[in-house]
Amino acid sequence: MKIAFVGKGGSGKTTLASLFIRHLTANEAPVIAVDADINQHLGAALGLDEAETAALPAMGAHLPLIKEYLRGTNQRITSADSMIKTTPPGEGSRLLRVRESNPVYDACARTVRLDDGDVQLMVTGPFTESDLGVACYHSKVGAVELCLNHLVDGPDEYVVVDMTAGSDSFASGLFTRFDMTFLIVEPTRKGVSVYRQYKEYARDFGIALNVVGNKVQAQDDVDFLQDEVGDDLLVTVGHSDWVRSMEKGHPAPFELLEAENRVALQMLEDAAEDSYAYRDWERYTRQMVHFHLRNAESWGNAKTGADLAAQVDPAFVLCEQTALPQPS
Repeated sequence: MKIAFVGKGGSGKTTLASLFIRHLTANEAPVIAVDADINQHLGAALGLDEAETAALPAMGAHLPLIKEYLRGTNQRITSADSMIKTTPPGEGSRLLRVRESNPVYDACARTVRLDDGDVQLMVTGPFTESDLGVACYHSKVGAVELCLNHLVDGPDEYVVVDMTAGSDSFASGLFTRFDMTFLIVEPTRKGVSVYRQYKEYARDFGIALNVVGNKVQAQDDVDFLQDEVGDDLLVTVGHSDWVRSMEKGHPAPFELLEAENRVALQMLEDAAEDSYAYRDWERYTRQMVHFHLRNAESWGNAKTGADLAAQVDPAFVLCEQTALPQPS
């Protein structure tokens, strides 16, 4: 299952994403965690210190390797240089799977040891001083989008992505790559305004969206969120001494997380699992192609000097049953 955590800056989305990852790992689910927020905090939230966080390899720095590997023997892609972030897979493409070893994971993923197991962490990489004035930060998450376009996952596997803060999560087709999107909303007018933006985008593209109310202090906060977001509100989360201790660099064993917060995390897992019944690989592939053609026309053809529409394999549908020969 591909799960996104989105929300405005400061809403607590990274903290909740990290708790969800810990919860899944404690339940023995295989997890790939991806920090797609340009402000890289997921590693720290999973317990890495500053030096360990700084040593994480940036996916963007390995984009040529990622493209070359995923291209495989796909004859519709003339060269790895002609691939852009939205390039879809086709016959001959290499696909990624959660439980495997491959050169992409070797270069970009690092094992993070948690209380109850390990998680594989991948990061886009920070926006550096050399990028200022010459690069758009959306290009940083291009490697994430390309990998998700080529990733086949099953119902008992998880890819959890901490997305860019605010409505910028919808600035590319990346937001359509998920089975479930958890929108973290504070019980404030500003928090609800972000929800309304997300709700509009989600409705237009058939995105499964659940609201997680965060920083809820009293019943009037719950009532406010229920009045404003209605049935989209899945669960609310309040203060956590465990989280406060973790943020100070002194995390207690995860099993000591407050019972009410463990229940909330289980509700998130249940909602994610329930969404599997509605997984539509044909729609998923159509949306992938839709955004690729849009990007090709608006900038991709000019940048690569190629007709990127020719990369689309009309007979290909990405799905768990996709049986492609995997090139060596």
